[in-house]
Amino acid sequence: MIIYKKFSFDSAHYLPLVPASHKCGRMHGHTYQLTVYLSGTPDPHSGWVADFGDLKRGIQPFVDLLDHRLLNDIPGLENPTSENLSVWLWQKIKPVFPALAKIELSETPGTGVIYEG
Repeated sequence: MIIYKKFSFDSAHYLPLVPASHKCGRMHGHTYQLTVYLSGTPDPHSGWVADFGDLKRGIQPFVDLLDHRLLNDIPGLENPTSENLSVWLWQKIKPVFPALAKIELSETPGTGVIYEG
């Protein structure tokens, strides 16, 4: 079974490795949508794969590190593409939630990345 929880954060970034004429080379912002998926068998006693409250408390500190920040200033995110941000998030979340199955990160309603480690 797979459960999920959604989070939202606002961040600015610029992509330093794109050609000078590329619009994403200029600083701009997104309201990111992060969906975290955990996979497992429901506990026979609780009936849960995981407590959604525990999931929120475990993920929120990482979201708080990104919210209203310039992503380029965060160590490890000097080139903050959605792909690189997804890997960065995975590396933070996986040790806390070993049942992490995938994350989905959207920078616009129609654009995003799914990362499965």
